[in-house]
Amino acid sequence: MAGSSTADAPAFYFDLFSPEAYLASERVLQELVVSAEWMPISAAALPRADGVEGFRCQTDREAFLERITRTAERRGLQPLRWPDPFPFDSAFAMRVATYAKQIGRTVPFAQAAFRQAFAGGRDLSVPDNVLIAAAACEMHPAAVTKAATLGSIAARLDEATALAAARGVHDVPAVWVPGGEIFHGDEGIDGAARALGA
Repeated sequence: MAGSSTADAPAFYFDLFSPEAYLASERVLQELVVSAEWMPISAAALPRADGVEGFRCQTDREAFLERITRTAERRGLQPLRWPDPFPFDSAFAMRVATYAKQIGRTVPFAQAAFRQAFAGGRDLSVPDNVLIAAAACEMHPAAVTKAATLGSIAARLDEATALAAARGVHDVPAVWVPGGEIFHGDEGIDGAARALGA
C-alpha cells in the first residue's frame, strides 16, 4: 500500500513544514548505509507533536531559527531563507507528497519542496509554490492539483501518520529502523546510521 512502509526497511518520516526535516533530508541519503523509505506524514496529527508553534516565547523561537540557520551554513547548504509566514500550513503540500509517493517520486519531490521552502523562502501553503516543486520532478500540474483533492490521497496520508504514531514517532524528522528503534530530530540521523551499522 502506498501509505505504508515495509517492515524490513528503515523509514524516514518528514513533514515539509519542518526545517529540521529539511536539514535531515539533505543528508539522510548519504548517511544511512541502508536506503530508507521516505514517508510523508502529518506532524500536527502525531501524539505529543512538539512543532515549531510550541515555543514558550519569541526568544525561544528566535534561538531555534538561529540554530537551524547556523547548521545549514556549517553544512554548506544554500543560504537559508525563511518563508513568510513561518510556520506555514503544509496540508496541501503533504497531500502532494503522498501522491508523489504513490507514483514513485517521493524523494525528488520532497527535496525540491524543502528547497522551495527553506532555500527559496516560499510558503508551501500556496499551491503554486508546491506546483513549482512538482514540476521540477516532472509531475504534471493538472494531475498534482487533482490528486491533492482526492479523499484516497488524504486517507493514505492519515494511514501513514497512524503507522508512524504506532511505531513511536512523535515529531519530525524521525527515522524508524527495523527492530523498532526511533531516532528523532536532525541529530537522529547519526543515531540511525550507527544502529544500521554505518
